[in-house]
Amino acid sequence: MRESIQSPQDRPSVICHMGMSLDGKVTGDFLRLPQSEAALRAYYRIHREYGASAFACGRVTMEESFTRGFRPDLSRFAESFMPPMDHVADENAAFFAAAFDRHGSLGWKGSHIRDEDPGYDGAHIVEVLCESTPQACLSYLHEQGVSYIFAGKDDIDLPLALRKLRDIFGIRRLLLEGGSLLDGSFLRADLIDELSLVVFPVTAGGGDKPLFDNGVMSEFCLEEAQTLEEGVLWLRYRRSRRTR
Repeated sequence: MRESIQSPQDRPSVICHMGMSLDGKVTGDFLRLPQSEAALRAYYRIHREYGASAFACGRVTMEESFTRGFRPDLSRFAESFMPPMDHVADENAAFFAAAFDRHGSLGWKGSHIRDEDPGYDGAHIVEVLCESTPQACLSYLHEQGVSYIFAGKDDIDLPLALRKLRDIFGIRRLLLEGGSLLDGSFLRADLIDELSLVVFPVTAGGGDKPLFDNGVMSEFCLEEAQTLEEGVLWLRYRRSRRTR
């Protein structure tokens, strides 16, 4: 894959890589239709071909895709104290899963992603937290060998989080892969440099989530459009940053 045209100096280049229905939805039963299988294959193939050193998801997406709703027993950490200091658990890691998990509620069972797809398997987990994360959660993450950084007191400061991901872990290219809430937050903060959209040849249900929750008007320039197998379309856009 070609490098993103936008090359931020103080943060990773952010590529929002998403699969979506013809009507712009990114969640729902349409993902499980037989007609969506070719699009899913294309989505994961493109993810691998980007060769990014990290992918990022919000809490809900990480829970649905990787932790499967597991909730650990934190009672043994009730009296623990962990200062709100960034923690690097694996200094040799070169591939990362950044979990934007404001209060550290994800129930990881280890320090690395375990997945059948090599585009995700083996990624070292980095939790992006707020300083208000409960002490018990910090102790649990520490015990599991999960790295974590703090960015903001009660809400995540996205620019600060990205700077830390680059400075501490050396991440230069990051694939932003949902969900809708996190994608919308990145868009509003003007932190998306490129869009990579795999368009499924189906429409979604009325209650499914859009690409960007609470989005704003932004201008992107089409870089590439490819027609793939079985009616799947891949669109690449770069962020337009004209001088006004």
